[in-house]
Order: sequence, then structure tokens, then C-alpha cells
Amino acid sequence: MQPRNMSMSGVVDLAAVKAAQEAKAKAEQARAQAAREGGPAALSPADLVIDVDEATFERDVLQRSAEVPVVIDFWAEWCEPCKQLSPVLERLAAEYNGRFLLAKIDVDANQLLMQQFGVQGIPAVFAVVAGQALPLFQGAASEPQIRETLDQLVQVAEQRFGLTGLTVDPDAEQGAKADTEVPAGPHDAELNAAVQALDAGDLAGAVQAYRNVLSADPGNPEAALGLAQAELLQRVQGLDPQQVRRDAADRPADAQAQIAAADLDLVGGHVEDAFGRLVDTVRRTAGEDRDAVRLRLLALFEVVGAEDPRVAGARRALARALF
Repeated sequence: MQPRNMSMSGVVDLAAVKAAQEAKAKAEQARAQAAREGGPAALSPADLVIDVDEATFERDVLQRSAEVPVVIDFWAEWCEPCKQLSPVLERLAAEYNGRFLLAKIDVDANQLLMQQFGVQGIPAVFAVVAGQALPLFQGAASEPQIRETLDQLVQVAEQRFGLTGLTVDPDAEQGAKADTEVPAGPHDAELNAAVQALDAGDLAGAVQAYRNVLSADPGNPEAALGLAQAELLQRVQGLDPQQVRRDAADRPADAQAQIAAADLDLVGGHVEDAFGRLVDTVRRTAGEDRDAVRLRLLALFEVVGAEDPRVAGARRALARALF
């Protein structure tokens, strides 16, 4: 079970990444506030199964995934296997008692979400944990197989992300937790300004907005990640992809040619290719060129995020190349 960064349009969808990162911070604030007030508000069992569409996906899946693993059931009314699988998932959501949230997505009404997850057929089941997507299984599955998969998901969520689940009260009213307001973060205005600049195509404005946050709060993870990604988009803006790739193929030891190609690789979603290209270039180069390649690779690690297992593997490969 290998996670990948959740993105609505590829590796560098900054709005989706920001939403997931911001949700993590707000979830921590909400937990702290709830602890001060005597404990978190409880969900009713009915709150553990929700219908999600394209309009509510960011709120109900991306943001909620910072609190609890969200299992996504892609289904359709005409799909007979779905009618067998969905009731099992709903029953297990209640049985697991808040250790995961079940989100049901009707593919006929939400074709864009189906495409973004790369769903080839239904039923298909995914999970999103702290903004990262995990493919679980596609097609028919036995209940023991489903339980084993859910157990692995819960373990990953607890060990890697510290998500221990939600509090469920059989007597709680449905929707009580959804009405709880989460306090705004100290840099929400600046971070929102950065995302708005990105939406408007103002990459320079986004870069500056993220830098403003980091100037006041150097350890802010949302701003650091957003800045790395905005700078990547800024670097590839105006490049001729075909010429960049020809240059990289013709000059394998040219540090700048390989750096430019790696940026394009990453923007295109080819994470392993980008990392592998720069690790190989580190082996072929020396001095200032090698240092430039190393620094760009570290910058691309920031774009993808330290939690991604591909980053850990590339860090080990870089260490072997250097030493």
C-alpha cells in the first residue's frame, strides 16, 4: 500500500496540496481546543458514511483526511457488484467505529473525480490519508480481504500520520461535528492570497506571498511547500519541452540541461524519472555542477513532500551517489 500525493490536476496542484496541509494544522488546533473544552464532539454512527460530489470533495475528503482516513467507494446505480460491495463497506464503517470515514461517489454524476483517481472500472475503492491517495482495490473482494486492507489502512494512518480516528457516540445527533468551527490559522490570509495568485496565473505574486509567510514564520510547512511548488512552476513557464528534452538527451553530463528536464518531469507527474535523472547526473558531474544538481534535487524533494516514499528512496540513492 503505497501513498501518492493527492492532486486534482497532477503533482503540482497547489490548491489541493495547500488544502491538505492547512487541514492538518487546523485539525491539530481543533483537537487541542476540544481537549481544553473537555473532549472532541462525537459523531453519530450515521455520520461515518457520507455522499460526496465534486463540489464537496475538498471539504469532505481532502480536509477530513487530516483527521481520519477517508475510504472512497466509487459506485453507480447500474453496477451490480457495487450493490454487493457498498453495504459491506457501510457495515464495516460502523463496526470500525470511527477509525475510517466512508465517502460514496456516484461516478455517473462525478466523471471528473473518476478521471482524477484513474478509475478504470467499478466498484473501485481508494483511501485518502492526510491528503495522500491510496488505491485499495478494484472489483469484487471478499469480506476477509476487505477487512485485511482496512486494517492495513488504519495502521498506516496511525503509525505514519498519527490519525487515531474519530469519537463516535451512538446517541449523538447526525451532523453535530460538521457544525464545529475550526479556529483560523495566523497566516490564513497570506496563504489564501498565494492560492488566489496561483489561480490568476500570477506566479510571481504567489512566490512573494509564500515568502512573506516564511519571513514571519520560517518553519511554516504550508508556505515552504507552496513556495517550492510555485517556484517550480515559475521555472518551467515558457520552456520549450521538446527542446529541453532534446538537450538533455544530447548532453547527459550537462547539469543545467538535466535540471531543466527534471523540472519538466516533475511537473508532468513523472516523479521517479525526475529524481533518477538528477541522481544519475550527480554521479556524472563534479564541483559546482554537481552541487547545483544536488541542490535542485533537494528542492524537488520539497515539492513532493518528505512523507512520500519516493523521496526517501531518492535520498538514499543520492547518498550513495555522493559517498
